[in-house]
Amino acid sequence: MSIKPDHITLFEHQNIRVGQKQGEVEFTESHRQALEAHYGSGKMVKYFSLIHRGVQFNEFVGVIQVGNLVIEVLPKADKYEKEAEWKGILIGMLRAVGVFDIQAPSSSSLNIKTNFILDLYFGLFVKEVEYLVNEGLAKKYRRIEGNATALKGALQFGKHIAQNLVHQERFYIKYTIYDQNHNLNQILLKTLRLLIQVNQNPMLQSRIGSLLLHFPEMPNMKVTEATFDRIHFNRKTERYRNAIEISRLLLLNYHPDVSKGQNNVLAIMFDMNLLWERFIYLSLRKHNPDNRSISAQTSKYFWKPKKGNRSSIIPDIVIDEKGQETIVLDTKWKNIGSSNPSPDDLRQLYVYHKYFDAQRVALVYPGNEEDRTGQYYNTDQKSRKDNENMSDDECSVIKIETKNNISEWQKAISHQIFQAWPSLIEKEL
Repeated sequence: MSIKPDHITLFEHQNIRVGQKQGEVEFTESHRQALEAHYGSGKMVKYFSLIHRGVQFNEFVGVIQVGNLVIEVLPKADKYEKEAEWKGILIGMLRAVGVFDIQAPSSSSLNIKTNFILDLYFGLFVKEVEYLVNEGLAKKYRRIEGNATALKGALQFGKHIAQNLVHQERFYIKYTIYDQNHNLNQILLKTLRLLIQVNQNPMLQSRIGSLLLHFPEMPNMKVTEATFDRIHFNRKTERYRNAIEISRLLLLNYHPDVSKGQNNVLAIMFDMNLLWERFIYLSLRKHNPDNRSISAQTSKYFWKPKKGNRSSIIPDIVIDEKGQETIVLDTKWKNIGSSNPSPDDLRQLYVYHKYFDAQRVALVYPGNEEDRTGQYYNTDQKSRKDNENMSDDECSVIKIETKNNISEWQKAISHQIFQAWPSLIEKEL
């Protein structure tokens, strides 16, 4: 039986300390100790930093489950903390970049779900395994070697003599069996056993229990990154790919509490900088009015030492206007308000301007202030008048206003970059 979870909602870059409450739910010392114990393990070190009697979250958003406590970390690109709205925006962005391949829940159902990302992943995994069970779990050949009371397969004479000299009723044999006991099914079973422990959605619990009955008894395999790297799908097992990918995410992000067994940690977190970059890129690809060439993470060599590896520069998005114009965009998930971009960001775009021979470059932020364009100074600044020191190289600041409707938001992004931005430049010039 699942237990009703305790739930705390925070926004990126917020912190939480021991004794802090949301409603009746309190962040306790045991929760802090559990997070601290796993802080240095794998990816956990990226998600938050340790502070006095608490943790400070950063640009990663998602869900961390500590025992029965669910800590939900939402993105925030404005000064308003609109919890329900940002839940929907985050799910919409994740779905737009291909993280979730399931029908979108309604906004009302999102509002009542506490650990909404975990619910979506758990639900998707259960759906995939139900499909595999209905189609029939795949079988594979595997080799068995050991003692048996019946002679079948090949008798391993040397080992038989060594082990069964006084046990003439036994045979040490090697043979091949064709069954469901193989690594793919073992991974799925291990994930189901994990879900039966950590799932807190009563609607899924009975479905998980029912699926467990369809798996034969199999060993509890140890799973690492290498386990998944060694998997190769073929024609018969390609249908396992989606379920195995979700298993990889859940199993490798699960950190059991080996001391007390009460505060196991499961973290499903996403880097908002990478999510924002991917979302902008796919929005432009989806609504590309003139079939421009749009590429992501285009690399150019930047520096070569006399010995060792070369260094590259890699802008987020490069747009080729049919060979006539090159546009470079660099996305930044931060709200700069009415302030200027940081000098580092401006220097970065200056380099892109030169190395990609770009006619236009821009920094793309979330926000609702007006876009603006500025010029770089000439490297030769002998004149005392600023207007005589200006070069023709420009760097724009594009601020994308968030929208609840993801489809409309993606259209607006394309319109702002492909149509509104060039008009702004012409007006300012």
